[in-house]
Formats: sequence, C-alpha cells, structure tokens
Amino acid sequence: MARFSTILLTGANGQVGYELQHSLAVLGNVIALERSQLDLLDAAAIRYVVREIKPNLIVNPAAYTAVDKAESEPELAMEINAVAPGVLAEEAARLDIPLVHYSTDYVYDGAKSSPYVETDSTNPLSVYGKSKLAGENAIRAVGLPHLILRTSWVYGTLGKNFLRTILRLAAEREQLRVVSDQIGAPSWSRSIAEATLVALNNWNEGLSGTYHLTCAGQTSWHEFAQEIVKEYEMRYESRDWPKLRAKVAGIEAIKTAEYPTPAPRPANSRLDCTKIKHDLSVTMPDWREALRQVLDDPGFNPGQN
Repeated sequence: MARFSTILLTGANGQVGYELQHSLAVLGNVIALERSQLDLLDAAAIRYVVREIKPNLIVNPAAYTAVDKAESEPELAMEINAVAPGVLAEEAARLDIPLVHYSTDYVYDGAKSSPYVETDSTNPLSVYGKSKLAGENAIRAVGLPHLILRTSWVYGTLGKNFLRTILRLAAEREQLRVVSDQIGAPSWSRSIAEATLVALNNWNEGLSGTYHLTCAGQTSWHEFAQEIVKEYEMRYESRDWPKLRAKVAGIEAIKTAEYPTPAPRPANSRLDCTKIKHDLSVTMPDWREALRQVLDDPGFNPGQN
C-alpha cells in the first residue's frame, strides 16, 4: 500500500478521527490535524496545508456536527460541511490522489419503510443534513477517485455522544425519557475506523462512489439507552465505576413529538450496507456487540469527557 505512504487526516480530535489515527497507521505515515492546525473555514489555508504535506490520500472525518445548533448557524455548517470538502476534493484532484469523506443518514428524510440503499433519493430535513449532502455533491462534482461513507448514530469513548449523555443523565436522575419512534443503527467510531481500513485495502478507482457504513442490526434511541444502562450495570462494580441512579425500568419511551428539537430527525435512519460488503468486503459488528466492546475497552472512563 505504498500509494498511501502519507495520509492527511482531518478532525484528529473528533470521535472518528481519533480512531482513524490508529487504524490507518498500518497504511503509512498519518499526519493528523486538529482544528487549530487546519481551519476548515479558510479555503486558502486548506489549500496551503495540502500542498505543503503532499499526501497520497486525504481522509476527512471533520465536520460541523451540532445538529440543532446548525439550524441557527446555517452558514457556518455549510462552510465546514459543504465548502471545505469541495476544496479538499479539488486539492486531492490536483495531486491525483483519492479522498475519503464521511457523511450521514441525515441526507434522507426517513419516510421510507425499509433501510435506505445508496441509490435512494435524498431529501434532508435539517440544515445539518442539507450541508452534508452539499458536501457529498461538491466532492462528486470534482470527479476525483473517492469514497463517501455514510454512517449513522455515531458514538465512542470520547467527546459528546449519546452513550456518554445517557450515562451522565442516568447518574444524575432516576427517570429518563427517550424517544422510541426513531430507528437506526448505533455505530461505534472504532468500528467505522477499522472498516475504513478494510475498505481502503480492497479499494481501487473503479470502486469510487458512495457507500453505507453502519453497525449491523437496528434499534430505537430508547432501546439503545436501555441497553447502555443494562450493560453498564453488569460492569460498574468490577470496573469501579460510579453507580447509576436510573435503572432500565426507569427509562420511559416517548414519541418524537414529546421531545421537540430545533432540527427534525429522520424517523427511519436505517442504512442498507450490502453494497460495501459486496464491493469492499466490509462487515460491521452488531450494534449490541459493539456497545459491549466499548464498555469493555480498558480506556473507557464514563466520567471522562
């Protein structure tokens, strides 16, 4: 894999970026840049950094991910999620190298009754979804070799995510209310990073395009919350973690309408991953198994941000 001897990785401190630093290291020298080293709001800075590093591959997990906040900051979301990926694509094309980019289930409206396939029509409901779709289209418009990996419900050991939020709230209160009418697949950031490595090892320019990449199975946010608390309860004493106040029975299922948010969410976020398994031999663990792996990871600390 000498063609990827130098890899430029954005979003080094993000959930997926952090894991990619480790998973991609077997391919070559990973130059992982955080926000202070690569300002995605500055197109000239992006071009300068890429031309200085001269990578063989660009991997871009960096994104504006504050879904609700994006409704009141549409220009900022568009700059980071749409304009910057287009600039990265232009610079990658200039160097004649491929680009790996990550997108989201939010490009769909969630009205379909079955899992979405890559050829289904997009119809984002939110500013965030629209900005991510615009980023996809900007990359495609450049016409370079690329992988666009759409994933869903991303969480991990670091940062702000559903796993950490539920554990924080369950430590503070006895009762939780979680929506049960949105369906999808929670996807561990490390599983995504490891799958990216497999995809790159099996990829060639003829396989450029958009692929769905999520953990296997499906669940609701409510069931995911219940599973988090259940698995935590099985481990907290042996790991010397704080005891939770909330029990599984104390997690109430509610409808989306009972928990209004600035940004609408797709009711159906299920993504069919048949294509990436067929073309790139990528399989992801079941979401329950991935959750157990996260909680069993020696580095996982429920109190750490």
